Amino acid sequence: MLKRIVQLFFIVVGATLGYIFIPDLISLLNIGNLPAWLTSPIAGAVLGGIILYVTTFWLADYIVGLMRLLEEAIVKAPITDVLFGTLGLIFGLIVAFLIVIPLNNIQLTFFSSVLPIFTIFITFFLGYLGFQIGFKKRIELMNLFPSRLSGKDKKKEEQTGTKLKILDTSVIIDGRIADICKTGFLEGTLVIPGFVLEELQHIADSSDVLKRNRGRRGLDILNKIQKELPIKVEIYEGDFEEIHEVDSKLVKLAKLVSGIVVTNDFNLNKVCELQGVSVLNINDLANAVKPVVLPGEELKVQVIKDGKEHNQGVAYLDDGTMIVVEGGRDYIGKDIDVIVTSVLQTSAGRMIFAKPKLLEKAL
Repeated sequence: MLKRIVQLFFIVVGATLGYIFIPDLISLLNIGNLPAWLTSPIAGAVLGGIILYVTTFWLADYIVGLMRLLEEAIVKAPITDVLFGTLGLIFGLIVAFLIVIPLNNIQLTFFSSVLPIFTIFITFFLGYLGFQIGFKKRIELMNLFPSRLSGKDKKKEEQTGTKLKILDTSVIIDGRIADICKTGFLEGTLVIPGFVLEELQHIADSSDVLKRNRGRRGLDILNKIQKELPIKVEIYEGDFEEIHEVDSKLVKLAKLVSGIVVTNDFNLNKVCELQGVSVLNINDLANAVKPVVLPGEELKVQVIKDGKEHNQGVAYLDDGTMIVVEGGRDYIGKDIDVIVTSVLQTSAGRMIFAKPKLLEKAL
């Protein structure tokens, strides 16, 4: 059906051109002894339609294929992308129209000859510019429209987690964000800024093997979140060129869109708190769901290495929590029973201090 419509379009265009130009062309060629009906505009229209249909018959399939690809791209794109891109395009075309109107009144011979080309260029340029602005600034534009919800509804909205969640580089590379999204504990839309993607790409292209692997792991995590998990992901295309640090850009973006920064970076966590920006720290969540260890409890651990202080040993729980064993240096490589003396828990992680149970008995 679509192919027939394209072919019909070519026939109509050919007929229009034939109706206008073919009679003049025959007169110009001065071909004599032709019936009058062959030089009529109607005959020119029929001949023009046939000629353009025949010469563009092979082109119809390519045009239909391009239209199918465009249709699939539009259907797959989020409705907000299509809506704001279209609004930007319309606004750009309106501005181009308003610019061209006074130009039509200029009575200059040279300018009048180039005005059609200039008009086409201005229309195309401003239309494209408007589409790009509407598409890339869609998140900021959405926040220009204040919500008309009542106070009760706003509170409910905040409780349901509909605020934008802005991911930083560290939390993407960490990888636990994908598991959290999979469980459904993180709701709303995830926003991945373009400058974060650039930093990830830079890390993935690093000459250092460890950094390169971390960067590629981060890109794999993003791909998994986008394709496999039932959560909406937006790419923020904007940038803050006057700001050089990625962390500062994240804070600026969070303020701009009233979003929440998701990170496991202790320093970024503190900066967000000082700037009054909401922040979700993955380490805080991990600490919250770890088994509670209280002073006085007994644990069986294996001392792995020396501690920083004299005569200390270091052990680890199965979840990676570090245990500093006072007087544990003599037990390196051994499994011993320890008694917890204190627990230090921060956004940077959790640390448990303990001493050997044998030492406790000796005292």
